[in-house]
Amino acid sequence: MVNEIKKTEDNVISTLGDIKQTVSDFTDMFVDMRRNITDDMLRRSDEIKMREESFKTLFEETRNSLTIGIDSQKEELIKLQESLKKRFEETRNNLTSDIDAKKEELNQIQGKLDQPQIAFYAHHLKDLALDTTNEILIFEKTFTNEGTGYDASTGLFTAPVGGLYQFDVHTCAAYRKDTYLGLVLEGNVIAANANYGDASDGCSNFGAIVRVKSGAQVWVKSTSSGSNRQLYQNIYRMNTFSGLLVNY
Repeated sequence: MVNEIKKTEDNVISTLGDIKQTVSDFTDMFVDMRRNITDDMLRRSDEIKMREESFKTLFEETRNSLTIGIDSQKEELIKLQESLKKRFEETRNNLTSDIDAKKEELNQIQGKLDQPQIAFYAHHLKDLALDTTNEILIFEKTFTNEGTGYDASTGLFTAPVGGLYQFDVHTCAAYRKDTYLGLVLEGNVIAANANYGDASDGCSNFGAIVRVKSGAQVWVKSTSSGSNRQLYQNIYRMNTFSGLLVNY
């Protein structure tokens, strides 16, 4: 029995030795594995850091390139904006000037449309003898009498509205006779004429452009009388008196 116990004890000791050796082997294997894993992790960590640095560098370069490109495009956009703004201002100014000019034209046209049409043209003297000083010459026939300002029965023109008027007088002196005539505004002579009738030409013209108040009267009169003062008329030589509202 003692031998059996001894034998069993030896077997146990041998088994414990095997277990110890196995544990030692596993320990060495674990250390190797840990060392290998650690080295691999360190290597991978270095690779990750390198890639990270590479990506960081690439990112910075890309960002710088984009920034430069954006700045350049921004400057181009600013220049384009300034150019468009300048062209817009020029176009607006031109349009404004054109519109103002058109408005002025329209105002002038409107003014002309609103302006009353006043004009007269009378002829054929009722009395050719100038035997009375200050005698009013009565042109008893009218071709035109817009505004009905001229009275063919009195020879007086009465301004329907105030404004700037043009008056013209055309008269012919009888053969070897004198005429002394005046254009009168409200009793004041504003134009005068002296004429002598000869064999070749005995007609002359005179007139005035004058501002006339509404209701004021204009006429033609003899400024000198006598037996040698006389007018002449026929189908070839007409005596006329005319007037026109230029502006009011």
